[in-house]
Amino acid sequence: MALSQKLQQKQGQGLVMTPQLQQAIKLLQMSSMELQSFVDQELETNPLLERDDNQSAAAVETQSEPNALDQDLSAGGAGDDSPTSELDSSASDGRSMDVAAPSPQGLADSGWQNLRSTGQVSLDGEGQDAAALLTREATLPEHLTAQLNLHVRSPADRAIGQYLIGMVNEAGYLTGDMASICEALGATENDVNRVLDILKTFEPVGVFSSNLQECLKLQLQDRNIHDAAMDIMIQNLQLVAKRDYHQLKNLCDVTLDDILRMVTELKTLNPKPGLAFGSEPIAPVVPDVTVRPSSDGAWIVELNSESLPRLLVNNQYMATVARAAQKADDKLFLSTAHQQATWLVKSLDQRARTILKVAQEIVRQQDGFLVAGISQLRPITLKQVAETIGMHESTVSRVTSNKYMSTPRGLFELKFFFTHAIGPMDDEGQSKSSSSVRHRIGELIAGELPEAVLSDDDIVTALQMEGIEIARRTVAKYRESLGIQSSVQRRRMARIKG
Repeated sequence: MALSQKLQQKQGQGLVMTPQLQQAIKLLQMSSMELQSFVDQELETNPLLERDDNQSAAAVETQSEPNALDQDLSAGGAGDDSPTSELDSSASDGRSMDVAAPSPQGLADSGWQNLRSTGQVSLDGEGQDAAALLTREATLPEHLTAQLNLHVRSPADRAIGQYLIGMVNEAGYLTGDMASICEALGATENDVNRVLDILKTFEPVGVFSSNLQECLKLQLQDRNIHDAAMDIMIQNLQLVAKRDYHQLKNLCDVTLDDILRMVTELKTLNPKPGLAFGSEPIAPVVPDVTVRPSSDGAWIVELNSESLPRLLVNNQYMATVARAAQKADDKLFLSTAHQQATWLVKSLDQRARTILKVAQEIVRQQDGFLVAGISQLRPITLKQVAETIGMHESTVSRVTSNKYMSTPRGLFELKFFFTHAIGPMDDEGQSKSSSSVRHRIGELIAGELPEAVLSDDDIVTALQMEGIEIARRTVAKYRESLGIQSSVQRRRMARIKG
């Protein structure tokens, strides 16, 4: 059978993402600090952009523009995307909601449908970010966490290890005293020390030390050159600093040549092993959304104007410079700069509206949590929120990443409000979230009497009486995640205290 070549036309559908859509996706998943840094770079490189520091955020109707990001991501759309009815909708107990949004930037053309790109990229739009992560230097907590996942299998021990990693400073030393660590974790000192002994074997050698002497001792032991004389020397580092070698010779009971050799070996050690790894600047968390009660019992949802950079396109400067431009390269530069500036302003406005819309729906569904606390936290998913507000699920996922909401109950990441359901629905069509069940388990154990310590089976029975169907192994898992000991250990501790 002979092979031949031929041309054939074939029609198909595929997602073609414009550069502008890629920029909108990138901006949407940025945190407020990352966004400020990105905007500062754009202000330096684009002469047509300027910061609008005087304009204040005003309340506007959010149905003025369709969400172009979801128009391109959704297959066939989700029907009417007008949020008017949703903004006026009431929560389960009749609470209404007021929503404040930033004013639009006054752009005449939509532009979202004007440009097309021949490039085709992944729907996630995170390829460049992944490449950046590969080239970024790993931080000390990341390096230690990777080793923890390899060496520790027990969930409880991993929880202790992760907490201890958070207590390590940038030099690699463990901060905080053992009593406070045990109290915070709800673990015994033996359990913490057992995990700590494992952590002290991690690279770089010397991490998790409580002081300089222990750090040097761990490194000497790793090189197999730690002995009694060397131990005496590291306990008298002040004499090493003074170069009082004769007194060191008497204390260590060795010759002067041995002291000089030991000092030379000591100088090869690293007193701050953690500094060999990258570090990230510690920045305060700035809420992207604020929620506060109004006088009529509604919840007012507002964007935090401090976290929203407001930009303007200087069209007057553009016109002035364009009249003086003679070369084709200059005209092309101005045209490109104006297009990029216009798209950035529009993308920032769309980002703000999208965050507000998602936050409004979260507040509507989690009204019980805001009123009564974690016991009333409802189980919701990204898909449920996306379907309700007519957005793509990936858009909601990006919005909830690294975004924070300030509420009367504290500051929470948006992802906090998404939990899994436990057990079947009740008569009202509601089910309990895993976070609220975990909280209830903690309450039951906190209220137990010393002479009547609750076993995991007792907790299962108590929860079933409250309409929560849960397995015993799930109770044990949630109890361990809370750092609570088993009933046998709690009963033993109660006898000791008694």
